[in-house]
Amino acid sequence: MEREPRASEAAPEAAVLFAWGANSYGQLGLGHKEDVLLPQQLNDFCKPECVRRITGGGGHSAIVTDEGGLFVCGLNKDGQLGLGHTEDVLYFTTCRSLLGCPVQQVACGWDFTIILTENGQVLSCGSNSFGQLGVPHGPRRCVVPQAIELLKEKVVCIAAGLRHALAATASGIVFQWGTGLASSGRRLCPGQTLPLFLTAKEPSRVTDAGELYVWGSNKHGQLASLAAFLPLPQKIEARCFQNEKVTSVWSGWTHLVAQTETGRVFTWGRADYGQLGRKLESREGWKLQSHDSSLPCSGPQKSMPSCLHCLTGAAEVSCGSEHNLAVIGGEGPASCPLCRVLVVGQLCLPPTPIPADRQLVPLTRPGREAHTRCRAGPKGGMCYSWGWNEHGMCGDGSEANIWAPKPVPSLQSSLGLLVGCGAGHSLALCQLPALPALGQHPKVTGPSPDAAESAKSQEAMDRETGRKDNQKLPLKAYLTGPEMGGL
Repeated sequence: MEREPRASEAAPEAAVLFAWGANSYGQLGLGHKEDVLLPQQLNDFCKPECVRRITGGGGHSAIVTDEGGLFVCGLNKDGQLGLGHTEDVLYFTTCRSLLGCPVQQVACGWDFTIILTENGQVLSCGSNSFGQLGVPHGPRRCVVPQAIELLKEKVVCIAAGLRHALAATASGIVFQWGTGLASSGRRLCPGQTLPLFLTAKEPSRVTDAGELYVWGSNKHGQLASLAAFLPLPQKIEARCFQNEKVTSVWSGWTHLVAQTETGRVFTWGRADYGQLGRKLESREGWKLQSHDSSLPCSGPQKSMPSCLHCLTGAAEVSCGSEHNLAVIGGEGPASCPLCRVLVVGQLCLPPTPIPADRQLVPLTRPGREAHTRCRAGPKGGMCYSWGWNEHGMCGDGSEANIWAPKPVPSLQSSLGLLVGCGAGHSLALCQLPALPALGQHPKVTGPSPDAAESAKSQEAMDRETGRKDNQKLPLKAYLTGPEMGGL
């Protein structure tokens, strides 16, 4: 017989996974292929409170649990789900080929997947048309994850772009493979010999230096340079970030988001869908120079990182192709170099030491090496979205672009814990509010003043930009274009 709750007790809080946005291939894991404009709760295919990472690719999604399990769903035409077949999957399904091989992190490209195991080994599956699997003489596609044997050092972090991938080792060296950026490089740097890592189908060393470096296509100023293409990594000077050290960086296709040691968040790059979360200054006088390698931040405002104050202290950030999610709340960023992505799209951040004031909690698994996760600061905050919204990926129930970060309406009463984006879809792990104790009223928490002010400016920005729904590009046409930004 169950004990009845006392009047002073509240029901326990429950963690729940939500999904919304583009769903042409079942990438939301909801069992159908219709776009979803509002967050919908996913069935408990795993214990939500054990979810460690959430991410997505062009049309597929992946979730990693604390136990090292990998769950996948969505587009599987090239075997990117690693399930041993090429049929689309409409519900999150465990990747059985990796049972007994705990996964630490997963990165999804357009049509391929890169997997990092807890012992530092890197595996890949999906399309290999551009050498993005890191297996130079392998087949055109692989339906079961296979090891990238040429990565000899222990890898601590991975990332995937549209048709290329990166890995950072424990010693801070970054490797890249896949030829997705090569065509842009040859076109924009005529007569120049491109470095091996842009043209190789096997892991090739990029750099072993520190700080924040960028390279690749700069069509929309996303590299904070006047050059049209940067074939070699170029450092973005600290003055671009108010002389603060960058601790985390995320990449969309043509825009970037970075967070500094004090929790400030900067955005730069393309902005015509609202993906920067702020209004741009005049673009007059902006002209990319094919052979000009001017110092970063020496160009017009369009190419310069600018602080987005309403995101200060964000605990989580994720970029889709042209939209973004963030968890805002608490006392500051709760990132951990062992848990947070260190390389994203066309950027790299070598591993950094854990601050001495962070509390480290070992998560022990029977028979396995314990993983240490940083528990700095309060857990969770409010889930915000902004940017391209043609398929409802911002979760506000509309298909109009969101020009400034604002709370996802139906998640305002929940505590956001983790967020993840695919090219055109969104996923979030939230903690539902505890039921109030008998005789008590639920506590209502509002957004921060800065965030509220930014959300208030949405209508004004819509009027100024004058964008119409019929100007938006279809998902399939837009996401298969020639641009080679990261996902």
